[in-house]
Amino acid sequence: MRFFIQFSYFGKAYHGWQYQPNAITVQEVLEKGMSKLLNVPISLMGAGRTDTGVHAKVMYAHFDVNSLDNIPEYIFRLNSFLPSDIAVGRIFEVKDDAHARFHATSRTYEYHITKKKDPFSSDLAHFIKKELDLEQMNMAANLLLGKKDFECFSKSNTDVFTNICDLQKAEWTLENNTLVFTITADRFLRNMVRAIVGTLLNVGLGKYSADYVNTILKSKDRTKAGVSVPAKGLYLTSIVYPNTILKNG
Repeated sequence: MRFFIQFSYFGKAYHGWQYQPNAITVQEVLEKGMSKLLNVPISLMGAGRTDTGVHAKVMYAHFDVNSLDNIPEYIFRLNSFLPSDIAVGRIFEVKDDAHARFHATSRTYEYHITKKKDPFSSDLAHFIKKELDLEQMNMAANLLLGKKDFECFSKSNTDVFTNICDLQKAEWTLENNTLVFTITADRFLRNMVRAIVGTLLNVGLGKYSADYVNTILKSKDRTKAGVSVPAKGLYLTSIVYPNTILKNG
Protein backbone atom coordinates (compact mmCIF):
# COMPACT_ATOMS: atom_id res chain seq x y z
CA MET A 1 0.00 0.00 0.00
CA ARG A 2 1.21 3.49 -0.81
CA PHE A 3 0.57 6.58 1.31
CA PHE A 4 1.29 10.29 1.07
CA ILE A 5 2.41 12.14 4.19
CA GLN A 6 1.98 15.91 4.47
CA PHE A 7 4.22 17.70 6.95
CA SER A 8 5.95 20.99 7.74
CA TYR A 9 9.30 21.94 9.21
CA PHE A 10 11.40 24.86 10.41
CA GLY A 11 14.65 24.37 8.56
CA LYS A 12 17.24 26.12 10.73
CA ALA A 13 18.60 22.92 12.33
CA TYR A 14 18.67 20.84 9.13
CA HIS A 15 20.85 20.47 6.07
CA GLY A 16 17.79 20.46 3.86
CA TRP A 17 15.23 17.75 3.21
CA GLN A 18 17.19 15.06 1.40
CA TYR A 19 19.27 12.46 3.24
CA GLN A 20 23.02 13.16 3.51
CA PRO A 21 25.59 10.78 5.01
CA ASN A 22 27.32 13.28 7.30
CA ALA A 23 24.64 15.85 8.15
CA ILE A 24 21.23 15.82 9.82
CA THR A 25 18.28 16.24 7.46
CA VAL A 26 14.50 16.31 7.74
CA GLN A 27 14.21 13.08 5.76
CA GLU A 28 16.49 11.21 8.16
CA VAL A 29 14.64 12.39 11.28
CA LEU A 30 11.20 11.67 9.84
CA GLU A 31 12.15 8.25 8.47
CA LYS A 32 13.65 7.19 11.81
CA GLY A 33 10.56 8.30 13.70
CA MET A 34 8.13 6.57 11.35
CA SER A 35 10.20 3.38 11.24
CA LYS A 36 10.45 3.17 15.03
CA LEU A 37 6.71 3.56 15.58
CA LEU A 38 5.72 1.13 12.81
CA ASN A 39 8.55 -1.28 13.66
CA VAL A 40 9.38 -1.64 9.95
CA PRO A 41 11.88 0.29 7.80
CA ILE A 42 10.22 3.28 6.12
CA SER A 43 11.73 4.97 3.09
CA LEU A 44 10.37 8.36 2.06
CA MET A 45 10.39 9.86 -1.43
CA GLY A 46 9.95 13.63 -1.11
CA ALA A 47 8.26 16.00 -3.50
CA GLY A 48 11.60 17.72 -4.01
CA ARG A 49 14.64 18.90 -2.13
CA THR A 50 15.04 22.03 -0.05
CA ASP A 51 18.44 23.50 0.71
CA THR A 52 20.05 23.87 4.12
CA GLY A 53 18.06 26.24 6.32
CA VAL A 54 15.01 26.49 4.05
CA HIS A 55 11.60 26.07 5.69
CA ALA A 56 8.51 24.21 4.48
CA LYS A 57 4.99 25.15 5.50
CA VAL A 58 3.77 22.31 3.27
CA MET A 59 5.82 19.33 2.11
CA TYR A 60 4.79 15.89 0.83
CA ALA A 61 6.48 12.52 0.54
CA HIS A 62 5.24 9.03 -0.29
CA PHE A 63 6.04 5.73 1.37
CA ASP A 64 5.03 2.08 1.09
CA VAL A 65 3.89 -0.16 3.95
CA ASN A 66 1.88 -3.38 4.14
CA SER A 67 -0.80 -1.83 6.33
CA LEU A 68 -1.45 1.31 8.36
CA ASP A 69 -4.33 1.18 10.80
CA ASN A 70 -5.82 4.06 12.78
CA ILE A 71 -4.04 6.85 10.91
CA PRO A 72 -5.17 9.66 13.28
CA GLU A 73 -3.66 7.79 16.25
CA TYR A 74 -0.45 7.17 14.33
CA ILE A 75 -0.15 10.87 13.42
CA PHE A 76 -0.67 11.80 17.08
CA ARG A 77 2.02 9.38 18.25
CA LEU A 78 4.40 10.44 15.47
CA ASN A 79 4.06 14.14 16.33
CA SER A 80 4.71 13.31 19.99
CA PHE A 81 7.90 11.50 18.98
CA LEU A 82 9.25 14.05 16.49
CA PRO A 83 11.19 17.19 17.49
CA SER A 84 9.23 20.43 17.81
CA ASP A 85 10.49 21.78 14.47
CA ILE A 86 8.81 19.00 12.41
CA ALA A 87 5.04 18.46 12.38
CA VAL A 88 2.91 15.93 10.48
CA GLY A 89 -0.48 17.14 9.26
CA ARG A 90 -1.99 14.34 7.15
CA ILE A 91 -1.39 10.80 5.96
CA PHE A 92 -3.64 9.41 3.24
CA GLU A 93 -3.72 6.44 0.91
CA VAL A 94 -2.96 6.91 -2.78
CA LYS A 95 -2.72 4.71 -5.84
CA ASP A 96 0.24 2.34 -6.00
CA ASP A 97 1.91 4.34 -8.79
CA ALA A 98 1.38 7.79 -7.23
CA HIS A 99 4.66 9.68 -6.92
CA ALA A 100 5.24 12.63 -4.59
CA ARG A 101 7.78 14.20 -6.92
CA PHE A 102 6.70 13.35 -10.43
CA HIS A 103 2.95 13.80 -10.02
CA ALA A 104 3.19 17.31 -8.54
CA THR A 105 1.78 19.81 -11.05
CA SER A 106 3.01 22.97 -9.33
CA ARG A 107 5.04 24.20 -6.39
CA THR A 108 4.90 27.57 -4.68
CA TYR A 109 7.58 29.30 -2.62
CA GLU A 110 7.57 32.53 -0.64
CA TYR A 111 10.58 34.63 0.23
CA HIS A 112 10.23 37.03 3.17
CA ILE A 113 12.18 40.25 3.57
CA THR A 114 11.71 42.44 6.63
CA LYS A 115 12.24 46.18 6.35
CA LYS A 116 12.43 46.63 10.12
CA LYS A 117 15.11 45.17 12.36
CA ASP A 118 13.37 42.65 14.60
CA PRO A 119 15.21 40.12 16.80
CA PHE A 120 12.09 37.93 16.85
CA SER A 121 12.12 37.46 13.07
CA SER A 122 15.87 37.14 12.55
CA ASP A 123 15.53 33.42 11.74
CA LEU A 124 12.36 33.92 9.68
CA ALA A 125 13.18 36.68 7.20
CA HIS A 126 16.05 38.50 5.49
CA PHE A 127 16.56 42.04 6.80
CA ILE A 128 17.23 44.81 4.27
CA LYS A 129 17.27 48.39 5.50
CA LYS A 130 17.76 50.07 2.13
CA GLU A 131 14.75 51.32 0.18
CA LEU A 132 13.57 49.03 -2.62
CA ASP A 133 11.62 49.98 -5.75
CA LEU A 134 8.76 47.50 -5.58
CA GLU A 135 7.29 48.58 -8.92
CA GLN A 136 10.55 47.91 -10.79
CA MET A 137 10.97 44.58 -8.98
CA ASN A 138 7.52 43.47 -10.12
CA MET A 139 8.23 44.62 -13.67
CA ALA A 140 11.35 42.47 -13.67
CA ALA A 141 9.52 39.52 -12.07
CA ASN A 142 6.88 39.67 -14.81
CA LEU A 143 9.58 39.06 -17.42
CA LEU A 144 10.29 35.67 -15.84
CA LEU A 145 6.80 34.30 -16.47
CA GLY A 146 6.22 31.49 -18.94
CA LYS A 147 8.24 28.51 -20.10
CA LYS A 148 11.89 29.54 -20.15
CA ASP A 149 15.45 28.26 -19.66
CA PHE A 150 16.50 29.21 -16.11
CA GLU A 151 20.07 27.90 -16.20
CA CYS A 152 21.36 31.34 -15.20
CA PHE A 153 19.61 30.97 -11.83
CA SER A 154 20.73 27.41 -11.10
CA LYS A 155 23.69 25.97 -9.25
CA SER A 156 26.31 24.70 -11.69
CA ASN A 157 26.92 21.02 -12.36
CA THR A 158 23.47 19.91 -11.23
CA ASP A 159 22.18 16.59 -12.53
CA VAL A 160 18.94 17.62 -14.28
CA PHE A 161 17.52 16.59 -17.62
CA THR A 162 16.42 20.12 -18.53
CA ASN A 163 16.70 23.70 -17.30
CA ILE A 164 13.27 24.59 -18.69
CA CYS A 165 10.68 25.61 -16.09
CA ASP A 166 7.19 27.02 -16.55
CA LEU A 167 6.70 29.98 -14.20
CA GLN A 168 3.05 30.71 -13.52
CA LYS A 169 3.43 33.44 -10.87
CA ALA A 170 6.19 35.79 -9.71
CA GLU A 171 4.99 38.71 -7.61
CA TRP A 172 6.13 41.00 -4.78
CA THR A 173 3.65 42.24 -2.17
CA LEU A 174 4.09 44.44 0.89
CA GLU A 175 2.49 43.22 4.11
CA ASN A 176 3.11 45.68 6.96
CA ASN A 177 6.93 45.76 7.25
CA THR A 178 7.46 42.54 5.32
CA LEU A 179 8.05 42.16 1.60
CA VAL A 180 6.84 38.79 0.34
CA PHE A 181 7.88 37.34 -3.00
CA THR A 182 5.56 34.57 -4.20
CA ILE A 183 6.68 32.33 -7.05
CA THR A 184 4.87 29.34 -8.59
CA ALA A 185 6.16 26.94 -11.24
CA ASP A 186 5.83 23.37 -12.42
CA ARG A 187 9.38 22.71 -11.18
CA PHE A 188 12.41 24.54 -9.80
CA LEU A 189 16.14 24.15 -10.28
CA ARG A 190 18.54 23.99 -7.34
CA ASN A 191 19.01 27.41 -5.70
CA MET A 192 16.75 28.94 -8.36
CA VAL A 193 14.37 30.90 -6.13
CA ARG A 194 17.11 32.41 -3.96
CA ALA A 195 19.08 33.45 -7.05
CA ILE A 196 15.98 35.02 -8.61
CA VAL A 197 15.26 36.95 -5.42
CA GLY A 198 18.86 38.20 -5.27
CA THR A 199 18.58 39.36 -8.88
CA LEU A 200 15.26 41.15 -8.32
CA LEU A 201 16.70 42.87 -5.25
CA ASN A 202 19.45 44.28 -7.47
CA VAL A 203 16.71 45.75 -9.64
CA GLY A 204 14.97 47.16 -6.57
CA LEU A 205 18.22 48.74 -5.42
CA GLY A 206 18.75 50.34 -8.84
CA LYS A 207 21.84 48.33 -9.71
CA TYR A 208 20.32 47.53 -13.09
CA SER A 209 17.04 47.99 -14.92
CA ALA A 210 14.11 45.59 -14.95
CA ASP A 211 14.73 44.83 -18.63
CA TYR A 212 18.22 43.54 -17.82
CA VAL A 213 16.57 40.35 -16.52
CA ASN A 214 16.04 39.34 -20.16
CA THR A 215 19.77 39.73 -20.81
CA ILE A 216 20.54 37.52 -17.80
CA LEU A 217 18.11 34.84 -18.99
CA LYS A 218 19.58 34.78 -22.48
CA SER A 219 23.13 34.53 -21.14
CA LYS A 220 22.48 31.20 -19.31
CA ASP A 221 25.36 32.35 -17.10
CA ARG A 222 24.96 32.10 -13.32
CA THR A 223 27.59 34.80 -12.77
CA LYS A 224 25.37 37.35 -14.54
CA ALA A 225 22.55 36.93 -12.01
CA GLY A 226 22.42 38.29 -8.47
CA VAL A 227 23.89 36.71 -5.36
CA SER A 228 21.65 34.11 -3.68
CA VAL A 229 19.81 35.49 -0.68
CA PRO A 230 20.00 33.70 2.72
CA ALA A 231 17.99 30.49 3.09
CA LYS A 232 16.22 31.60 6.27
CA GLY A 233 13.72 33.75 4.35
CA LEU A 234 12.58 30.97 2.00
CA TYR A 235 9.44 28.90 2.55
CA LEU A 236 7.91 26.11 0.49
CA THR A 237 4.20 26.91 0.89
CA SER A 238 2.23 24.73 -1.54
CA ILE A 239 2.46 21.63 -3.72
CA VAL A 240 -0.45 20.75 -5.98
CA TYR A 241 -1.43 17.25 -7.09
CA PRO A 242 -4.24 15.96 -9.34
CA ASN A 243 -7.09 14.16 -7.59
CA THR A 244 -6.34 11.13 -9.78
CA ILE A 245 -3.50 10.11 -7.44
CA LEU A 246 -5.98 9.33 -4.65
CA LYS A 247 -6.88 5.71 -4.03
CA ASN A 248 -10.46 6.36 -5.07
CA GLY A 249 -9.67 9.29 -7.35
